[in-house]
Parts: sequence; structure tokens; C-alpha cells
Amino acid sequence: MSEPVKLSIIYYSSTGTGYAIAREIEEAAQKDGADVRLRKVPELAPAEAIAANPAWQANVEATADVAEAVPDDVVSADAVIFGSPTRYGNIASQLKQFIDQLGPQWQQGLLADKVYSGFTSSATLHGGQESTLLALSNTFYHFGGIIVAPGYTDASKFADGNPYGTSHVDAQGNSPVDDVTRTAAQVQSRRVVRVAADLKAGKTAA
Repeated sequence: MSEPVKLSIIYYSSTGTGYAIAREIEEAAQKDGADVRLRKVPELAPAEAIAANPAWQANVEATADVAEAVPDDVVSADAVIFGSPTRYGNIASQLKQFIDQLGPQWQQGLLADKVYSGFTSSATLHGGQESTLLALSNTFYHFGGIIVAPGYTDASKFADGNPYGTSHVDAQGNSPVDDVTRTAAQVQSRRVVRVAADLKAGKTAA
């Protein structure tokens, strides 16, 4: 029997939308037999800024038991799905800092030849979602990674309409993750696991 795909889901979420998407991806991947690590990146914002936003504070408390990501979560994985809210059309500084600390692993070639994918959220419609995912992909190019986007590979993708990755508009906290987004996350998760499994099987056969 072949070894299961090792998938790491590494995300940043301030008010919980990204966390909800990450959990949906995690559950779908586990159903497909993947060995999954769910990891958050360290928070950089000061405590007073977090406390001033009840949703932010609530999410910090709700995810207190989620382990923080370390470089090995990328190095040891067959596939990595990164998640970040959009910040001015780019990824959040919290996730960027984690990625920037992977320089030693990148120099050793330990980040190459893995499957990578991404997800995001924004407060408003569009709101920089596609540019955030494209910006994240720029990192994957430098890693020498294999980008696996959901594309329009499933009929449900015509409902959420984002071929770059799962995304959600939370409407300033008034629109929680819904069935459309959950389905998109499941499609992306299954595709990443399947492609990673095919690549892993090919390497084993070689």
C-alpha cells in the first residue's frame, strides 16, 4: 500500500474566515486519505489592536489550540496549501513573514517539486482576491513548486467563479463561509491531494 499524501495547510486568519476555509480543506483531504497538518502562522499584531476588534479577539481564542507553523511543515510535505486574507491586493504580513523565513530551506532546494495551492478572503466583492492568489503564486515559482489551481475542473466552480483558488467575501463579517465556498474548498482540496498522490506514485515508480 502506498503512503498517504502529506498535506500541510498553512494559513493566517484574523477574524476566522480563513480558518473556516482551512478546516473545510482539512476535512476533505482527510476523507481522501491524506495525512494532514493544519497550522497557523504567528500573529504579529499587538494585543491592543486585536482586543479592539471583538471578532479578531474571538478568533484568536477559538484557534488557541492550533499549532503554529514551522519550516518542517513545508519541507516534509508533499503538498502545501497556503491561505491568507487579502491585504491591499497582496498576502497578509503574518504569512509573508513565515514565507520569508524559509530562505535556508529554499537555498537547499527543499521547497522544490512539491504541489502548492492557495486560498483567500476579502471584506468586499473582488477586493483583491485574484491578485492576492497570483501574488502567492509568485512565491511558488521561486520555490520551484508545482502550482495546482482548482481551475474550472468541476461544475461547481461556475458557482464560485474563481479558478485561482478558493475565495470568500465576508462582507465585513456579515457573510460567514457558506456552502458555495465550502464546496470550492472541497474541490480544491481533492484536486491537490489527487495530483500530489499521482506525483508521489510516479516518483516511487521511478
